[in-house]
Amino acid sequence: MSYLPTIGLETHVQLRTVSKMFCSCSAHYADALANTHVCPVCMGAPGVLPVINAQAVRFTILSGLALNCTINTFSRFDRKNYPYPDLVKGYQISQYDNPLCIHGYLDITTDGEPHRVRIRRIHLEEDTAKLTHVTGELGEGESLIDINRSGVPLMEIVSEPDLRTPQEARQYLQALRLVLVTIGVASGNLEEGALRFDVNISLRAESESEFGAKVEIKNLNSFRSVQRALEYEIARQTQALEQGQHLVQETRGWLDDRGITVSQRTKEFAHDYRYFPEPDLPPLILSQAEIDALRASLPELPEARRQRLISTAGLSSGDASVIAADVSLARYYDELVHNGAPPKPAANWLLNDLLGLLNSRGESLETSRVTPARLTALIALVQNGTISTSIGRQVLAKMLDTDVSAGSIVAAEGLAQVSDTHALVSLIEETIDANAKALVDYLSGKEAAFNSFVGPVMKATRGKANPAIVRDLLRQALDRRRATVQS
Repeated sequence: MSYLPTIGLETHVQLRTVSKMFCSCSAHYADALANTHVCPVCMGAPGVLPVINAQAVRFTILSGLALNCTINTFSRFDRKNYPYPDLVKGYQISQYDNPLCIHGYLDITTDGEPHRVRIRRIHLEEDTAKLTHVTGELGEGESLIDINRSGVPLMEIVSEPDLRTPQEARQYLQALRLVLVTIGVASGNLEEGALRFDVNISLRAESESEFGAKVEIKNLNSFRSVQRALEYEIARQTQALEQGQHLVQETRGWLDDRGITVSQRTKEFAHDYRYFPEPDLPPLILSQAEIDALRASLPELPEARRQRLISTAGLSSGDASVIAADVSLARYYDELVHNGAPPKPAANWLLNDLLGLLNSRGESLETSRVTPARLTALIALVQNGTISTSIGRQVLAKMLDTDVSAGSIVAAEGLAQVSDTHALVSLIEETIDANAKALVDYLSGKEAAFNSFVGPVMKATRGKANPAIVRDLLRQALDRRRATVQS
């Protein structure tokens, strides 16, 4: 029997705010000493009152608008109650029945075909503390708690179960991350846990319409781990169903080093959390004018950028997709064109030459010595014929090494193309005389022999001769030789 996977994703996004969700503590905990960015509010002390972070609310609305959601003009916070060591208050302030954003979608492309993933809701909550499990001196297990992360603004994006394959799930998450980074609400740093995923998957027989038992997979911190966990879980559930086993709704954890999921607990239902309205916070009431102002502030989104690069800049679909899929790359490219670099040469120099050199050196575009202004100047030298493309590539490598501009390198090393026709004519005549066999071949009609003269001329000028002028003067000189022979 064939089984069809049904996949939904919950994406937890730490927002790039200065302070935490309900207090003034710094939200930047990654490099801080444990338990130093804390206060009575985020430590859950009795009697303290939370205050809503307005920037976190704006970031969530921006995300909803970028993902085609309806923004609720009335929303509120709720208490989600569950006992766990990383939840210092014993409950989490979240949103339940009145989230900020609902009914959105994100379009992705799978195997060249468009696919729409609906988004059920986007709600705002606070992150939990961080637990670190270690082995003590006597070999016993210990768990250490760092409250620095507790209270950091956390946005949860819940998709509808519209995904069918692990690859689709990975592409959706990559596209989602790109949108969030592009609009500036999140860093998207997976290594630091700023973007985390929970996966819901069920299998059903192809002949049935009712969904199977839903399994939630946690402990996923990379796109690769999401894909691998789904591939494993599809295989596990398929084998169980084929053996007549009954699958239960449960939560399983992904063990990346072993490549398997393990059962953690029976899956909770909403009523298990005993949600009720947060009594210490007022509801959020938004005006349409506020929503429209945030919509107007949205930057160009990735898919719109890709289409613009194809239709306006004339780039290939492949080049446009590569540039649009990286925020720093897109900004660098747009600045090149803004500075005056022609669109297609700008893409070629950026993607093929600069990135190639940076990758080979283990360097990044953000820290490169070659700024967009400097690369634009180099491209201009090639475009106006001051230097050849091959010399341009040599100059680019030196720019990365020396932090010197292209014009200064060309001037200091005498790399400008030789365009003096008198000097080139003399050199061309010498080259023809030194290649008698090639001359005979050319005069007998062998056009390929023409290139036998080009190389020696370029070599004699150390590649500095203008190739177009060389070829033109060489053709004239050979035609004169032919005319002499025929006469």
